[in-house]
Amino acid sequence: MKLNLKQIFVCTSCGSVHPKWMGRCTDCQSWNTVIEEVISKSSQNYSVSQIISTPINKIEYLQEQRTLTGVSEFDRVLGGGFVSGSLLLISGDPGIGKSTLLLQTLFGIASQGKKVIYASGEESPQQIKMRAERLETLHENILVTNETDIHAIIDEARKIKPHVLVIDSIQTVFNPNIGSTAGTVSQIRECANLFMQFAKKDKVTIFIIGHVTKDGMIAGPKILEHLVDCALHLEGDLSSGYRILRSHKNRFGSTGEIGVFAMHGHGLIEVANPSSLFITDSNVTLEGSAIAVSMEGSRPILLEVQVLVGKTSFSTPRRLSTGIDSNRFTILLAVLEKRSGLCLSQLDIYANITGGFKVQEPAIDLATAAAVASSLFSKPLPRRSAFVGEVGLSGEVRRTNHIAARLQECVKLGFDKIFLPAQSFQIEKENISKILDKAENEIMIIPVETVNEVVRFDF
Repeated sequence: MKLNLKQIFVCTSCGSVHPKWMGRCTDCQSWNTVIEEVISKSSQNYSVSQIISTPINKIEYLQEQRTLTGVSEFDRVLGGGFVSGSLLLISGDPGIGKSTLLLQTLFGIASQGKKVIYASGEESPQQIKMRAERLETLHENILVTNETDIHAIIDEARKIKPHVLVIDSIQTVFNPNIGSTAGTVSQIRECANLFMQFAKKDKVTIFIIGHVTKDGMIAGPKILEHLVDCALHLEGDLSSGYRILRSHKNRFGSTGEIGVFAMHGHGLIEVANPSSLFITDSNVTLEGSAIAVSMEGSRPILLEVQVLVGKTSFSTPRRLSTGIDSNRFTILLAVLEKRSGLCLSQLDIYANITGGFKVQEPAIDLATAAAVASSLFSKPLPRRSAFVGEVGLSGEVRRTNHIAARLQECVKLGFDKIFLPAQSFQIEKENISKILDKAENEIMIIPVETVNEVVRFDF
């Protein structure tokens, strides 16, 4: 078979192919991401195989079989364990704990009598054993290999027939039939395709570890995320000691689920009640601090929003936020100034979600607005008050979903004053009454229609 070499230029950010080198990718607008690759192109003619289409109502459906990992927070994010024959991607910053989490997961699977293979191209078997000894996850059913040739890895897996195969990482695996080096866009795309075909055909669950860029995106083309059945991201502040496993995509469960872990010397410890981590357990009331109730997947979590408002030392006031979308925070400040009459245009304003948590849900708007008003007027909010609600551009507090679940979490943690949207209160009035009847302490529910009712509320 005759092979021809073909020169292409590929964007490492989005995976698009260009006929020549350029400084800026025309598809994703990223600078200095287009690199040269040489691929092999076969001149052999291939015949198209005949396909058979089946009516959808005639397709035989087999109930998905799930396997528990023994790590309950991990199982929760996966939707109750992983499905046999699925392809899962785990990404995260270097040193965040991806390999640690997977070693603990493999130990739980191996303890059930199932064989697993750990293929690492970044660490030697001796290094992996040292970590396993520290984590107390040594087991004879965990097989370790240093191989990076994808064909050799798949051949070994077909011979051993493991229940789970771990690839650490996809950027170190290469296909010798492709001329480019390991970690390039072509290699990542082709290797991920081969792993996907192997997982579906042989019913082997494959966990792939992926590197991330400085922007937090998975290194390589976006097609890697499209191929997998489940895309998980391990995040957290390296100095805080807490890790959050978040589901960005899950074909066998809900998207947005999170698992919370605490990093210790002997591994990742599951946190059963994450709300207690992100709120201050103190009797002292603080200015500019408000409690928001956020929904992460199907789990309600209480978060502490802190805001600092002060006199600016610059010609243009600063607006900085950590853990909150900066654009949404800026819009909220404009709404407070226009609809509530707060004089914020000449003040520096800083916002932060404690514990290194990142929130995209708009239901924290009301808590953020309350924290801004608290810091501006130097008036602390009541210690056991919580806020739920999205703020619109007209200053209205919009309806929020899962009010009953959020309220239940507040009651469990002893909150006695809860601000929520008036529309949601009317819709969920029956469920709210049942929760209040079962509560041990007296709870005050305060429905609000506009954000002005909160920032001007007489606490």
